[in-house]
Amino acid sequence: MPIYRDEGVVLRTHKLGEADRIVTLLTRQHGKVRAVAKGIRRTSSRFGSRLEPFMVADLQLYEGRSLDTITQAESLGAYGQIIAADYDSYTAASVMVETADKLTESDTNRQQYLLLLGALRSLSRAEHAPAMTLDSYLLRALSLAGWAPSFVDCSRCQRPGPHETVVVQMGGVVCPECAPTGSPRIDVQTRDLLGSLLAGEWDIVDAADAAVQSRASGLVAAYVQWHLERGLRSYAHLSSTPMAERRK
Repeated sequence: MPIYRDEGVVLRTHKLGEADRIVTLLTRQHGKVRAVAKGIRRTSSRFGSRLEPFMVADLQLYEGRSLDTITQAESLGAYGQIIAADYDSYTAASVMVETADKLTESDTNRQQYLLLLGALRSLSRAEHAPAMTLDSYLLRALSLAGWAPSFVDCSRCQRPGPHETVVVQMGGVVCPECAPTGSPRIDVQTRDLLGSLLAGEWDIVDAADAAVQSRASGLVAAYVQWHLERGLRSYAHLSSTPMAERRK
């Protein structure tokens, strides 16, 4: 059977038989791949902890009829243990990998791979608040999937903004003519923060007030849940209070 090499992020794993695991990966060249890691649950396994969620590995696999098989795995990014040591980072990473799992299929999706890789690396280095890293990742991932939100011009008629009404079901902010009756208004600070999260303007994001960050996170969550239809189970484990507020 054909053997191939690729690098991938471990999205999730589950047990198979007494000693094996099925590993779901998002790879650089082959998109989403499901593969068996044989004997990984034995203490003598040659894979060690290299195939745990959030880890990045250089892999050798051979193709199977329904599942591929991992024959080699060398660590490229040991993010799992670092992320798991911090609750906010762990829950944010869990939402990220579940989102990547839902948005990608078994075809080449290099931009989604690179986006997830960068977000997990940032979490492991504690570069920004975990919730903000997550929200930026989610907005960008949905944009790559074809659901780019608008936080300036009207998302329905493209009338130049900025606008003060937001309707997540319509793709972001909307002008007065397009806004349904009773649509909620969005304050300037939250609207600007959402735009900065999407654009990766981290100096603005990091300087934002905790209350503004919380409001932005609520809108990002609503936007993601709407587009992914069945929602994300891992969202239930996110802390409702930002770390910045808990430390006060």
